[in-house]
Amino acid sequence: MENAQTPNAAPASNPKRKRLLLTAAGVFVLCAIGYGAYWAIVARHFEDTDDAYVQGNLVQITPQIASTVSAINADDTDFVKAGQVLVQLDRADAQVALDQAQAALAQTVRQVRTLYANNGALGANITVRQADIDKTQSDLARAQADLKRREELAATGAVSGEELLHAQTTVANAKSAVASAKAALVASREQLATNTALTDGTSVEQHPNVLGAAAKVREAYLNLSRSSLPAPVSGYVAKRSVQVGQRVAPGTPLMTIVPLDQVWVDANFKEVQLGKMRIGQPVKLTADVYGSKVEYRGTVAGLGAGTGAAFALLPAQNATGNWIKVVQRLPVRIALDPKEVEAHPLRVGLSMQAEVDITSTDGKTLSEGSRNATAYSTTALDHTSEDADKLVAATIADNLGKRSGDVRQGNAAASAATRSPARGNATAQRQSTTATAANRRAVGTL
Repeated sequence: MENAQTPNAAPASNPKRKRLLLTAAGVFVLCAIGYGAYWAIVARHFEDTDDAYVQGNLVQITPQIASTVSAINADDTDFVKAGQVLVQLDRADAQVALDQAQAALAQTVRQVRTLYANNGALGANITVRQADIDKTQSDLARAQADLKRREELAATGAVSGEELLHAQTTVANAKSAVASAKAALVASREQLATNTALTDGTSVEQHPNVLGAAAKVREAYLNLSRSSLPAPVSGYVAKRSVQVGQRVAPGTPLMTIVPLDQVWVDANFKEVQLGKMRIGQPVKLTADVYGSKVEYRGTVAGLGAGTGAAFALLPAQNATGNWIKVVQRLPVRIALDPKEVEAHPLRVGLSMQAEVDITSTDGKTLSEGSRNATAYSTTALDHTSEDADKLVAATIADNLGKRSGDVRQGNAAASAATRSPARGNATAQRQSTTATAANRRAVGTL
């Protein structure tokens, strides 16, 4: 009887098993429907990745001159403010170069002052040469008159031939003196024109020679100021490699300043996730260092111009050998809220999880136009040029002298005489008359 009842037991258990299978299938179907509804309503509007890392500016401190390190004022992990001196280089060589440049500038100013003073002297020399011409012409006229009288008397025999010959020689000598005086006047005018060409249309301060020497002073002053290496931005010191006593060359990396208030996140999304990603879309981020309890709010600032493989040191060569398709990733820059970063500081290189809300697709995929404002700048070095200009101005003022204005007036007067020879001749005659009268008064007094 047991064997007869066994076949009837299996069919009795089938309905229960069927109900279990139907229940499980129903659960799976409901889960699938629920996940489908969740994806359609919520999940399809978000793209996320854990391939995201904090990035920031790494400001290298490098010298601009070759020198020896004499002091280091900051070390790794130290916080420094913009303008704070980080490394001090030996100033001896730069100071000597500056002293030499200042001396050269002072000498140049005095030499240029001499050029302006020579204009007055050369102008007076023209006056003297014109007076010489007048004198020699007067002597020639008198000699010619004497020769004429002797020639008339020679016909009657009252004047000997030797005396007549002497008169003719005197006229010839007078003509030579006139020609020599005229040549001397021409040479004097040429000398004045040459000297005026070096000084006309400018002042001592703006003379090319002075400007060239002043540029050397500025260069030397800048080199001296560059012996102190200030921090261009406020931030934390990292990667200090410089040592005291080290001889450094221009461009040698000494240390790095990391401004942690200027960080962002580079999230590397797969290319299949970028179809609806736009600039300006909101992003929710969490950092592994703080966990899910700290949440950052950011926005998509821009999408990279190429994938990581395109800018790799050794890019893929897909046209050779067997090819296997690999999904590429594109870096997406995410800007963070400065207040949230200040409350929970991040470090460069930390891992992040990023979730982008792609519901709104009104933004652009690529930036358009150029940036209106400067992205980054520093004022730590602005005072250097102003101080150099003050040093140059002080050096020029110390060597101009009290009579620089009189020298410029003399130069103007000499230039006027050169441009108007007739006026110069009249002035020469007046000065000659005045000098003759003064000499007569002096003789009368004696």
